[in-house]
Amino acid sequence: MTHEAGWAHAPGALAGPAWLRAPEDVNRLESQLWPSTARKDDAGVLHVGGIALPDLVAEHNTPAYILDEADFRSRAAAFRDAFAGWDVYYAGKAFLCTAVARWVAEEGLSLDVCSDGELTVALRADVDPARIGYHGNNKTLLELRRAVAEGVGRIIVDSLHEIERLETIAAELVSRGSTEVRPRVMVRVTAGVEAHTHEYIATAHEDQKFGFSITSGDALAAVRRLHEADGIEVLGLHSHIGSQIFDASGFEVAARRVLTLHAQIERDLGLTMPEMDLGGGFGIAYTTQDDPSTPAVLAAAMNQIVDHECRAQGVARPQLSIEPGRAIVGPSMCTVYTVGTVKQVALDGGAQRSYVSVDGGMSDNIRTALYDADYSATLANRASPIPATISRVVGKHCEAGDIVVRDEFLPGDVRPGDLIAVPGTGAYCRSMASNYNHSLRPPVIAVKDGEARVIVRRETVDDLLATDLG
Repeated sequence: MTHEAGWAHAPGALAGPAWLRAPEDVNRLESQLWPSTARKDDAGVLHVGGIALPDLVAEHNTPAYILDEADFRSRAAAFRDAFAGWDVYYAGKAFLCTAVARWVAEEGLSLDVCSDGELTVALRADVDPARIGYHGNNKTLLELRRAVAEGVGRIIVDSLHEIERLETIAAELVSRGSTEVRPRVMVRVTAGVEAHTHEYIATAHEDQKFGFSITSGDALAAVRRLHEADGIEVLGLHSHIGSQIFDASGFEVAARRVLTLHAQIERDLGLTMPEMDLGGGFGIAYTTQDDPSTPAVLAAAMNQIVDHECRAQGVARPQLSIEPGRAIVGPSMCTVYTVGTVKQVALDGGAQRSYVSVDGGMSDNIRTALYDADYSATLANRASPIPATISRVVGKHCEAGDIVVRDEFLPGDVRPGDLIAVPGTGAYCRSMASNYNHSLRPPVIAVKDGEARVIVRRETVDDLLATDLG
């Protein structure tokens, strides 16, 4: 619960969350939070991808994002195999670079982008444009022209103004006699489902910026207009209910409402739409309190939901697609920091909290400050014989809210020069990173089978000053 005077004044803020328990062994790794290759050796040193983190730090410094390529590929393949017969689009907004886009294509997934920059990366990686979906609530005419010209497989339409722009593009193509190139679209709808997640990442309720409302009739009107436009192909409906969702229950209500509209469109407009996208938002374990479903469990539940609703509506099952992003890249990456200072702060009742300051912060992971997100952490360079103490891992930025891990048990002897590693940082950390306080964004280092390579280099001062014209 927040407080108007700040988080520290909220009830229980200084006591830590109820779910957090002191570990029996502070050196033990909670394996469900980490990439599959992560382990600690007898000396307490954390290894990922067959490489000791202190060795990586000696070469590449900190902070740094460490991406386990084998784990990423394994999670991508798990969604591909569990959702056999579906089209699986990796949500590039979670984290995208050229190497990752190639891995996605090599594992047989399609790719979802939501900006011209993300589209550029996808094309640079030689991703087949026909396997690219293009999201966004405010696509410009120039962006749409490029997407159509490049042969993007589907554009997810989000507003009447976007429909006007697509009508303009389609008319231009028709006037030139083009029959091979035309906009292929899906209509994003809001199903009125309240996903149990942070309000900033719940995207299917009515009062927000995305999509056309089913309840108001706007969605049906949007489909009718696109259907009547010359030169535009309507593929189907798209629904996304939010993010960090642990089971399929929310998809049941969304699927029912979207398929009801799908059946109404077939009946009233005579339009048979071949596809339907139920979005993504599948959650991961950031802490021991989280218990996400596996791709196999999600697939079984969602197949059952869709089959039941199609029978109820009397419609053929469309070609289905989903858009996992966080669930693939989130657990595959961790961030390693160097401790700079440690400060003991007295709490109410005689307790103490250890403030562990590291050389990164909200510039490389904004989610704690933005979403009140929880993370875990571990001492990565050694084992400790000292009992655990309640700690807060904080950054070096000039903000009281610059917190990386709000509450965690770390050894009582954490000291300057130690390495702290934070799991689950693959999604929306590097992709939302900033230059706040003129900090330099960290590199992304891919590790696999004892080999490491930089796939996104660390920014330099020259990068920082390149746009500053003085």
